[in-house]
Amino acid sequence: MQLPIHHNFYMPAEWQPHRCCWMGFPSGALDWLENLDAFRRNFAQVVQAIAQFEPVSLLVKPEQLTLAKRYCGTQDIEFICLPYDDVWLRDTGPTFVIDGKQKLAGVNWRFNAWAENQEDIKDYQQDVQLATTILAQRHLPCYSAPLVLEGGAIYADGEGALLATEQCLLHPDRNPQLSRCKIEAYLHNYLNISKVIWLTQGLQDDETTGHIDNLATFVRPGVVLALSSNDPNDSNTLILQENLRQLRTATDAKGRKLEVIEIPQPTRRDYRGLRMTLSYINFYPANGGIVMPIFDDPADAAAVSIMRDLFPQHPIIPLNILEILRGGGGIHCITQQEPIPKRSN
Repeated sequence: MQLPIHHNFYMPAEWQPHRCCWMGFPSGALDWLENLDAFRRNFAQVVQAIAQFEPVSLLVKPEQLTLAKRYCGTQDIEFICLPYDDVWLRDTGPTFVIDGKQKLAGVNWRFNAWAENQEDIKDYQQDVQLATTILAQRHLPCYSAPLVLEGGAIYADGEGALLATEQCLLHPDRNPQLSRCKIEAYLHNYLNISKVIWLTQGLQDDETTGHIDNLATFVRPGVVLALSSNDPNDSNTLILQENLRQLRTATDAKGRKLEVIEIPQPTRRDYRGLRMTLSYINFYPANGGIVMPIFDDPADAAAVSIMRDLFPQHPIIPLNILEILRGGGGIHCITQQEPIPKRSN
C-alpha cells in the first residue's frame, strides 16, 4: 500500500502560505446551540476577518446559500455546496500534505465524534466522509489513515516535529488497540513526522479530551507558544505547569531545545455547568495576519501584546468569540487551511 511518506508528502507548518481557508456555515442541523443567530454572527466575524488576508472556501447547504451570503458577505468567499453536518472543519476536514515539488494531497483520518458514543456519531455521518468529499472536490489524492484523530489534536512545525497530548490520541474510545509507538508510526507514515512531543493532558472539561490547539502551538521552528497559569486555586494550573515542564525539557526533530513563550490563561468561565475552554492558543494564522480570540477578559490586553511581539509584521485581529465557545470550540476549531504546494528550496 502506498503511503504519503512513500511520495515524500509531509504536513507543513500552519504559517506556510495558504491557497484558502476551509470553513462550514452553521446550518443549525444539530441542536447544541441556544442562539443560532448569535453564533452565526460571531462565525461571520471570523470569516470576514480571515477573508482580509486569504480566500475563504465556505461550505453551505444549497437551501442556505442566500442566508450565508447575508451573514458573511461575498468578498473573497467561495461558496461551495457539499454535504456536511457541523462547523468544526479543523477536526472533520482533511489534513493537507505537500511534497516540496508543488504537489498537494490530503489525509482522511477516522472520525468518531470526539470519542463519543455510537448514538452521537449517527449525527455526524456526513462529517465522517467530509475529508474525502473535500479532496474529491479539489481533485486531490486522498490517503485514508487507520487512526482516529482530529485536526485539532495535532500541530506540526513543518520540519518533522509534532505536538499532541496522550489524553487525546491514547484515549480508550479513540484508538484502544494502539500503543503510543504505533500511533507515532502512523504519524510518521502519513505526515512524515519523526518526533512527537507528547504533553500529558488537556484543559478541564474539554469536550475533545485534550486537543493540543488549546494548549500549545509552534509559532516558528523551535519556538512554542504555550498557555500558562500561576493561580494555585485554578483547576488547570497544575496541568498547564506540567505542560510547560514537558515542553522545556523537549527537543524537536532537529535536536533543538524548544524556546517556550507563555501566554496567560483567561479567567475561568462556566457554561451549562462546565468550564469553558478559553484559550488564546486557538488562533488562526492567515496569510500575513493573525485572527485571534479574546473573551472580554482582563488577560486579553496582555495576550494581544504577546501576539504582536511574536508576529511584528502581521496585523493582529482580536475577536470576541464567546458565542462560538459556547458551541464548543474556537477560531482554530472552525478553520482548516489549504496550503499552497510551493517548491522547496
